[in-house]
Parts: sequence; structure tokens; C-alpha cells
Amino acid sequence: MKHISHGAGGAADVMQWVEGPEPTLQPGQVLIDVHYAGVNRPDVAQRLGRYPPPPDASPLLGLEVAGYVVAIASDVTAWKIGDQVCALTHGGGYAERCVAHASHCLPIPNGMSLLQAASLPENFFTVWTNVFDRGRLKSGESFLVHGGSSGIGLTAIQLAKAFGARVFTTVGNADKAAACKVHGADVVINYKEQEFEKEIQAIVGKQGLDVILDMVAGTYIAKNIRLLGLEGRLVQIAMLEGSKDPSFDLLPIMMKRLTVTGSTLRPRSVADKAAIATALREKVWPLIEVGKVKSVVHATFPISEAAKAHTLMESSQHIGKIMLAVKFQ
Repeated sequence: MKHISHGAGGAADVMQWVEGPEPTLQPGQVLIDVHYAGVNRPDVAQRLGRYPPPPDASPLLGLEVAGYVVAIASDVTAWKIGDQVCALTHGGGYAERCVAHASHCLPIPNGMSLLQAASLPENFFTVWTNVFDRGRLKSGESFLVHGGSSGIGLTAIQLAKAFGARVFTTVGNADKAAACKVHGADVVINYKEQEFEKEIQAIVGKQGLDVILDMVAGTYIAKNIRLLGLEGRLVQIAMLEGSKDPSFDLLPIMMKRLTVTGSTLRPRSVADKAAIATALREKVWPLIEVGKVKSVVHATFPISEAAKAHTLMESSQHIGKIMLAVKFQ
């Protein structure tokens, strides 16, 4: 089969569409004929050598796909050959064929294309486990997600709104602000023109925010802590500015009884990811099928042009997901 190789790593143009061996099917897995794959920031980090895959993962890039099941392990009963699925993968998605654990596959939501479905797994698994499991967001609470126009951000906005939260977000320009409002954000702040902490504080007052989902860290850490109200929860899922903030103060955590938590998705166990998939199928897939929550695809590139997709990702000029087409449907 063909796959994207990133060699020893480096700039986006190191990626090449090359021949290589087909993955070996292991117990509990299905083999997927990939039609589309999603592009995610961990892919970029892995290409740059900053995010090595776990020892049991595929060394190839690609954490989510959609396509057709073409083979199943002898112990798999949930899927059959010919089924259309989207899947969270343990690497290997930038390829003509990819293995995924059967319990990490989900059906294509009714009325959704394979392209749209391929854009779901990484973002929806991430948002569900962090905002609703770890962050314990409930109806009537206030929620802030930074980087609202990213794939993660737009997913978080839509799900938080669908489950009854008041949604705040930060963005870097007017077009991104407009997109966030269209998809349900109540308050959108352009951090390049306004001080987001000051603006949000003026709205929420002493009550503060209930949950914050952050991908920035660095100088945002102390600001997030100050914005949280009593029993608030800060969930960290990335650190674009680094993991340290020299102005960070522990006292507000104690005084407001805050929870500071976070997670990474890829190293989690098969059982953990299976539980997230089950929750999504039960609680989120119905919302997608009635149009209450949508896939937002910014651009799709042929897989042979993966370098262009990564360059766009690194520019942060996109709104929503960036996708790779392996086979056009």
C-alpha cells in the first residue's frame, strides 16, 4: 500500500507518498480502506520530532480516518467487512489502509459523508473526555474554550452549547469570531484587540467561570486561574506557549477550591478510548444526526499534498478541520 512517510522528520516538505507494507491485523482490530484522514496538531508535532508515538503505536502519521472495513480479526463481532466507519487510530491514518481497534470505530452518522465523518474522531473524543468527563461541565454553567476557531474549539463550542452551557471563546481575527458565533458561542473575544481576562471578568464578575478548556498554557495559566469561580475546573490539553507561567500563584486554587487537570488522548488505554466511543455514540451521534452539532471542514487536500495541509495547519489561518483525501468519494 501507499502511505505518507516523514522520514527522520523536519519541515513539512519531508513528507512523501511512498510504497510500504500493509499493517498487520491484531486481535480486536479491523482493517480500514481509508478514504479520508484528518490532520491534527499532534501530527505536526510528531513530524517535527516533538511528539514521539507510544511504543505500541504505528510510526506513521494520522490519528483519525473514515472508510470501509476490509478485514476483521477473528474475535471482532461488532463490525463486518463492507461496513462504513470512522475511527480513532493509534497512528497510521495517512495511508491507503489503516488498522484501528474495533471499539474505537463509530458508524457514519446518518446523512454525513465519509469526508465529514473522518473529521470527527480526534476532536470529539478529545472534547468529550476533557470537557464532560474531566471538566464535568453541566447545563447552566459557564464555559470558556481558547482558540475557538480550531477543530477542537468549534467542537467544544457546539457540544457545550448543545448541553446547555453559556459559551465564551477567544480568537485572533474577525472571520474566526464570526465562525464561532455562527456555531453557538455566546461571547467571542479577539485576544489581539482586547484583553480577554478583563473582558470576561467584566461579564462574569465574582461568580467567575465554571470550566475552561485551554491549549495555550504559558501566560494563560494565571489568567485562567483568576477567571475561574468557586469550584471551577481548568482542563489543559496542550501547551502552545509552554508549560510554565512565572506569575502562577497557588493561593487562588486553595481559596476557590479549584480543580486543575488535563490529559493527552493517544497514550490512554484501549478500554479508556472504548468508553469514550460508547459515550459519543449514545450522547453525541444523535445530536449530529439531527443537525444540532456539525462537522466544520476548512480545506481538503489530496494525500499526496500532505505538506500543503501541514503548512496550513502551522499557519493557524484555518477555521475548523483540515483533511486529506486518500480516495475521493
